[in-house]
Amino acid sequence: MIGRLKNKSGFALILTLVVTALMVAVVVEMIHQVYVDTSLSRGFRDGQQASILAESGAAGGARLLQMALSGRSYTALSDLWATPIRLDDEVGWLEITISEESGKININGFVQPNGEYEPFTLAALQRLGKRLQLPGDIWSAVADWIDSDDLPRSGGAETPYYRTLKPLYSAHNGKLITITELSLVKGITPQILGKLRPYLTLYTDQAGAPVSTVNINTAPKEILAALDDRIDDRTAELILEERSLQPFKSTGELSRVPGMDTVAPGLVGKISVKGNLFKITAVAKVKDSARTVEAVVRLSGRYPEFLSWQEY
Repeated sequence: MIGRLKNKSGFALILTLVVTALMVAVVVEMIHQVYVDTSLSRGFRDGQQASILAESGAAGGARLLQMALSGRSYTALSDLWATPIRLDDEVGWLEITISEESGKININGFVQPNGEYEPFTLAALQRLGKRLQLPGDIWSAVADWIDSDDLPRSGGAETPYYRTLKPLYSAHNGKLITITELSLVKGITPQILGKLRPYLTLYTDQAGAPVSTVNINTAPKEILAALDDRIDDRTAELILEERSLQPFKSTGELSRVPGMDTVAPGLVGKISVKGNLFKITAVAKVKDSARTVEAVVRLSGRYPEFLSWQEY
């Protein structure tokens, strides 16, 4: 009898210990879950705040640009907008970087609505491609990708070619939506795209303009040299030096650069000294959450016109 009582007492003790252990495990799991849920909730909240902050930075940057450039006859890399802005507080920071797109070549503009090449833009792209050591026939393939017909140009490609690839797809037959889309075009490798990306834009400086102008105050050396066959490396460097001393306030002032007096008149209508296209990059961080907004804005109207908006 005593043995049975001892066995029962021992069993009860073991059962109590097991139940207690299970209860502790449940409590620990509950605490862990509450911690995870709280952390996720805080992470979501911080991410939302960072997103709102980045969006506000892009929108605010556009408004500041419009106010700063109102009444200005030129834009230059020495302007205040070209210097990044950073704002910090105890929970995070916001950084706004602005670059001008008007100093680039509009890749969407070198094929006219009738399917013909726009002569000046094509020549500029060919000079740029030669400088970057790119295959000459990629421009035919890009033109076929952009034009509305299915007739391949010499060295180009239309839908029948792309249908032979794996995975297969069709030619866009319309304007590029992103620069990255060029990677789908015949002959354009990731390396070629990387070389081209800094020098191309998708938009015109003025809404509805048939030809984009290039801002000689902000265009890089490679673009300046692509404007005319007579602009060699030395002349392009002289343009950079001259504008760093004093930005060009009219296209006619380009003639003050040695060797450009005979070239500048032929660039009338192709170049400008004030840009209306800008890329705004706003990066926000709240605690451990970060968000980035990249937007392209045109300032030729009463209000900033956002042409593209990407958030990641």
